[in-house]
Amino acid sequence: MEKRGFWVAGIVVGLLGGALGVLALSQGFLGSRQASQEVATIQPASMPEPEVAPALPPKRITERPGNLQGSVMVVMYHQLGPTEKYMVRSYDNFRKDLNRLYEMGYRPVTMAEYAQNKMSLAPGASPVVLTFDDSWISQFRMLPDGTIDRKSFVGIWEEFAQKHPDFPVKGTFYVLPNGPFEQKNSAARKLELLRSWGSEIASHTIKHYDLRKKSDEVVKKELAESAEFVRSLGWEPVSLALPYGSIPRNTKLLEGFEWNGKRVKYQNVVLAGSAPNFSPNHRRFNPLRIWRVQAYPGVMGIDYWLDKVEAGESKPYVQP
Repeated sequence: MEKRGFWVAGIVVGLLGGALGVLALSQGFLGSRQASQEVATIQPASMPEPEVAPALPPKRITERPGNLQGSVMVVMYHQLGPTEKYMVRSYDNFRKDLNRLYEMGYRPVTMAEYAQNKMSLAPGASPVVLTFDDSWISQFRMLPDGTIDRKSFVGIWEEFAQKHPDFPVKGTFYVLPNGPFEQKNSAARKLELLRSWGSEIASHTIKHYDLRKKSDEVVKKELAESAEFVRSLGWEPVSLALPYGSIPRNTKLLEGFEWNGKRVKYQNVVLAGSAPNFSPNHRRFNPLRIWRVQAYPGVMGIDYWLDKVEAGESKPYVQP
């Protein structure tokens, strides 16, 4: 009887052990299945890489071949008015200048960009530097309501730039201490706008003397005080336009001098006429003797030189 009890107990223990084993096996199977599902959830299915379209080359502005040795058009303006006369460009002719330059593939750069050979141009484009002397009010006039007068150089140019964003108001203004632009109350706003468009403020001396007729001390004073004036407007005095294009007798002064314990030196100096200047890559390029083309309808004027470019008689700088 005692042996039979032990035998029964053994059977029960065996059955319980088998059941526990089956339960453990099933739990292990389920656990491994759950783990595999979790792993499958964590690792996303591989997706093919999206195809990237190849970048298109920038559109050429003209079909002219690249020419980094070609000449650069630097145009000189003074005043603007209803009719064309000496040192005054008419409203209609300035509009024609902008349109013709644009259609011929010219794009604006500042004097500093040109002289330092840091011009950013689209392929096929040619640089043009539009310069304005004396900071006349007709260059940049603000109306009483705070808008730009459309009968000023900047007003006409800004209106043109709205239709042609790749020809922005990006010029070099050689200013005098007359506001500048003869409106002291709006001077700060004008300078702010010029800076936002990428234009440059540069030196044109203080009293607009013919420097060839002045002593070294007067020349030094004019150049030094003008540099300080330009700096006070928020620009570094990089460029100088000589009044009347008149070079001081002591030409060494244009290479720099000491004034009140400070070094005064302009990186580039422009004259008054009367032909396109050398490329900054040309061996004859001299940053202290940069010629300009005058904006008037005559021999050696802007139309004269643009006609020569169209006729193939003058080879401009062209971005490759």
